[in-house]
Amino acid sequence: MAHGEVLEFEEYVRTRQDALLRSARRLVPDPVDAQDLLQTALVRTYGRWDGIADKRLADAYLRRVMINTRTEWWRARKLEEVPTEQLPDASVDDSTEQHADRALLMDIMKVLAPKQRSVVVLRHWEQMSTEETAAALGMSAGTVKSTLHRALARLRQELESRDHEGPATGALEREERERCAA
Repeated sequence: MAHGEVLEFEEYVRTRQDALLRSARRLVPDPVDAQDLLQTALVRTYGRWDGIADKRLADAYLRRVMINTRTEWWRARKLEEVPTEQLPDASVDDSTEQHADRALLMDIMKVLAPKQRSVVVLRHWEQMSTEETAAALGMSAGTVKSTLHRALARLRQELESRDHEGPATGALEREERERCAA
């Protein structure tokens, strides 16, 4: 890679690292794993930086690398995991409702398959359109819609099974209604 492209990549990382770390944090619940995910994605992207013709699409490219990497990790760990009847309670460091809601949502996101989690993250947290999500994940818009529908139904089911009535349930429903209206 030419020296100018190395500098361009370094500048890109400096300016976008916070947003990219937030995206990684939404894909994996553990903050340390999120940093590892971002670092791995950056290393993989660095090797192909000169192949990205339109650098304005670098965020989308990097998010796709993060999703693929997270999926690889999930598949590798899948054999090590043992299902249990009882999920552990979500621990919340901050007692405000917003932080409690976010912690609960991040905890219940663990029940989703990687494809469903990716769709939910891109549509609801990254606020990408159906078409943008489909392009980023390499699937049709219809598949994005049906996957999102099933994922949200699964999240609702998980919330109900935890018998947690409160702001998190209302926040999820409000967010879904706003998405449908948009």
